[in-house]
Amino acid sequence: MKIHSRKTWTEIKSEDSWALFKIMAEFVQGYESLSRIGPCISIFGSARDSTEQRYLDAATEIARQLTSKGFGIITGGGPGIMEAANKGAQLGKGPSVGLNIDLPFEQSSNPYIDHDKNLDFDYFFARKVMFVKYSQAFVVMPGGFGTLDELFEAITLVQTKKIDQFPIILFGSDFWDGLKQWIENTLKATGKISPNDTDLIHIANSENEVVSIIEDFYKTKGFTTNF
Repeated sequence: MKIHSRKTWTEIKSEDSWALFKIMAEFVQGYESLSRIGPCISIFGSARDSTEQRYLDAATEIARQLTSKGFGIITGGGPGIMEAANKGAQLGKGPSVGLNIDLPFEQSSNPYIDHDKNLDFDYFFARKVMFVKYSQAFVVMPGGFGTLDELFEAITLVQTKKIDQFPIILFGSDFWDGLKQWIENTLKATGKISPNDTDLIHIANSENEVVSIIEDFYKTKGFTTNF
């Protein structure tokens, strides 16, 4: 039987130090690649096959409309909603970006990402920085824990004024109303958030509504990178 020896604390700390170079490389790659693209919208949602077709179709149409208006589309690069959004970006003839994450399941690059805009990440936190830094809005389709993580990261950064406010749009009231009611009836009602914090979130039920919210927001505001 092979016996695996445990690493010493000194060895662990040494490996942590060397990991900084890999983390830095992910930031450099992301900054250099995404800074050349122009204003983008991030579209989030489930990677799973159980996603309803109407949400897949909506993600494609939202991305198509946004790219036809000059935006690029950023997704997590995987299947499901992400693939549908990247497909819409190509249909709209706009930049189609995929920020892939190395996972033991689910994740693989979808075929609708532009070849020169397909980036791979090992670290969730580095990947999330790219989503936030180069996005002019978040469009959040139905999804699971990963989608919620990205949603609340954005809300927190805007709420705490670490970044400027930008549109955060939840698509599909039948999916998101339960969360909205909990935020209103539990978080706001018990003083855990400020009364106007709920204004940071929009709920939309049509593709045109999503595009209108983004267009209206930027009628008097210029595009910028965040932080």
